[in-house]
Amino acid sequence: MPVNRSPVRYHCERAWLPTGVAADVLVEVADGRFTAVTPRTPPNAPAASDVVRLPGLTLPGLANTHSHAFHRALRGRTQRGRGTFWTWREQMYAVAGALDPDSYHTLARAVYAEMALAGITCVGEFHYLHHGPDGTPYDEPNAMGEALLAAAADAGIRITLLDTLYLSASVDGKPLEGVQRRFSDGSLDGWSERVERLKAQPHARIGAAAHSVRAVPADLLAGFAYRTEGMPTHVHLSEQRAENEACQAVHGRTPTELLADRGLLGARVTAVHATHLTDTDRTELGDTGTGVCFCPTTERDLADGIGHARALTDAGSPLSLGSDSHAVIDLFEEARGVEMHERLHTEHRGHFTADELLGAASVAGHVALGWPDAGTIAVGARADLVTVALDTPRTAGCEPDAIYFAATAADVRHVVIDGQVVVRGGVHIALPDVGAALAGAIR
Repeated sequence: MPVNRSPVRYHCERAWLPTGVAADVLVEVADGRFTAVTPRTPPNAPAASDVVRLPGLTLPGLANTHSHAFHRALRGRTQRGRGTFWTWREQMYAVAGALDPDSYHTLARAVYAEMALAGITCVGEFHYLHHGPDGTPYDEPNAMGEALLAAAADAGIRITLLDTLYLSASVDGKPLEGVQRRFSDGSLDGWSERVERLKAQPHARIGAAAHSVRAVPADLLAGFAYRTEGMPTHVHLSEQRAENEACQAVHGRTPTELLADRGLLGARVTAVHATHLTDTDRTELGDTGTGVCFCPTTERDLADGIGHARALTDAGSPLSLGSDSHAVIDLFEEARGVEMHERLHTEHRGHFTADELLGAASVAGHVALGWPDAGTIAVGARADLVTVALDTPRTAGCEPDAIYFAATAADVRHVVIDGQVVVRGGVHIALPDVGAALAGAIR
C-alpha cells in the first residue's frame, strides 16, 4: 500500500476526536500519519487550493475484527427456509471447496473493496482455507493466504492475516473429512512451519487463530499458546450451545475454562462470538483482559443467540466488532446491533454510550488486530479518515454523536487509509464498480 509522503490538509466540517465531536477541524497528514489536529479552524482560514473539504462527520478508521472473506459468496443464497448453524455450514463448505488462489484473490479483492466503501480501514481475516480441495498443499504452501494479502493491498486496506490452526472435526477428535481436509496442516508442527513462511508487509501483519475447541485438540492448545506468544491470536468461542455441551461431556469444563487451563487467554487473545457463557466464563475472560469480538448481524442470521456484551465489557473484556459471514458489511449496523440486542434481552434501553460504540468499531478492533497506532484522529496516529454524510435520508437531522443509531455503510462518502485516498464521493478509486466485481467473482 503506497503511503502519501507529501503533506496534505483536510478541513472536516465535524470530526470525532478523542475528546468528542468537534466542529471545523483542520487535519494535517504527512508520511501516512496525522501531524496536526486543530479544532475550531474557520473554513476560510486555510487556502482553498491547499485543503480537501470533508462535509459531514469524519470518524477514525473502522476495524473489522472478524472476517471470512469467502463467506461473502453466500449472501442472499442461504437465508431462505429453515435450518440451523449446522445446516448453513454445509452450504458454506460447498463454497470452500470451489476456490483456488486465483478465484480467492478475485473474490477477496471485491469483498475488501466493499469493506473500504463501508469505512473499514483494517480487516482481521480468520483464514483456514489453506490447501487444495483434497488437502494437498499447493506448490507455494501459503498460496491462499498470499492471495488474501494481495487482495487487501489491491483494495487499499490493511489486513491482519489470522492464520488458523484446524486439525479435528469435533471436540472428541473426529478426523476431518471432505472439504475440511483443505483446512488442515496435519499437525501443530506442520501449521507452525507453514506460518513461519508468511512475512509481514507494510499493509499486513501476521496473526494466529485456533479455530475452536472443536477443531484444535485440547492437548495441543498449550503448545499453540506458547508458539503464538506475542502475536494477535483469535479463537471462536462458545458460538453454539452444542459446542459447550460437547466440551463438557469430553473435558468436564466449558470451552472458556479449557482455554484458561491451557494458557490461551490474555490481552493478546480475542474470543470471537462468546455467545453462550457462564458467569464464571465472563469473569475468567474479564480478569485476564481477553478481548471479545461480537458479530451481531451474523449471530442473528445464523440463529446463534444473543451474547451479553455489557456484562463482558463490565468484567474487563475489550469489545470489538466483526462482520464474520458478511451477511452484511456495515460496522454501523454491527455497533447498533450490540446495543439493540442488549435491549431485547434486558427490556431496557441505553447500555452503551456513543463513545463506547465508536471505540468498539475503531480503536479496540485495531488493537485486537495488532495495530495499536490506529483508530483515532490524533497526532502520531495512522492517518485514517472516514467521512459520513449527514444529509442523506437516513442521517438528515441526526445528532452527530448519535450517528451509530442512524447511518449505514451507504452513507460513507470519503475514506483515507494511511494517508491515501481510497474512496472518494462514495466510489472506490481502484475498483470503481464494486458491485460488478462482486457479481463476477461470485458467478
